Amino acid sequence: MVTLDRRLTPATDRVALDCLRGVIERPSYTPGRPARLAAWLADLMTAPDGRRDRQVNFGADVTVIETRGGWCFVQAAFDGYCGWLPAAALATGLPPLTHRVTAPATHVYPAPDMKQPEQASLSIGARLSVAGIEGRFARLGTGGFVPVQHIGDQPATDPVAVAERLLGTPYLWGGNSRWGIDCSGLVQAALTACDIPCPGDSDLQRADFPVADTIRRGDLLFWPGHVALAMSPDRMIHATAFAMAVIVESIPQAMARIDAAGEGPFLGIRRPPLALPATPA
Repeated sequence: MVTLDRRLTPATDRVALDCLRGVIERPSYTPGRPARLAAWLADLMTAPDGRRDRQVNFGADVTVIETRGGWCFVQAAFDGYCGWLPAAALATGLPPLTHRVTAPATHVYPAPDMKQPEQASLSIGARLSVAGIEGRFARLGTGGFVPVQHIGDQPATDPVAVAERLLGTPYLWGGNSRWGIDCSGLVQAALTACDIPCPGDSDLQRADFPVADTIRRGDLLFWPGHVALAMSPDRMIHATAFAMAVIVESIPQAMARIDAAGEGPFLGIRRPPLALPATPA
């Protein structure tokens, strides 16, 4: 029998994607249908009304595999993570994505006027369809306006600098936004902002990147169930339940603290590929 990681397996107990024919048995198979997250943020759950595994931000593309009782089982396009989210959070036929939120967070306004009451808030990493620029605001193809200072149409080039924008963000298990993030969510946000593909959970991240012998800026540092991003050979940034926030720590001091708490051992260093410089617009 084939054993597949449920987090990355696009199948429920009733339906699987066509690519799994001959791999797992299900009553039916589907090519899936494309959709996009139209909610500002949504939990990706283990079951309808279940436990949060991860989160997806506004504009995330997904493949819908099954719809059941107001819930959709989906696979996220950017990292392959699967789970359930409310069907009402999804939309189809939306304009092409052109930009992403680069600030830690931003507001959506009903008009290009910062004195208007905000309609919603978006986190870093949210993907946008910009239809035009009006003064200091970008007009979204999905409705509303966001400050041009908070968005970009090119990837970042330094994952550590991206992570530093999220200093002080509260810790949230399975979180992927400015309003709450966990250790692997912070790493994923930092790398994907630089167009470096990155899985959603720390064990998947550890398995995905090659081993390194010495610590340099941008390396990932692993403990059981935990990951941090090296800022230098002796400093790191991470989302930690120890502080319930994103913090900067001395690497030697963090190693000693984690060992003393019985949460070790240190599992080593992994090195994501370097981000490529952004292409001028």
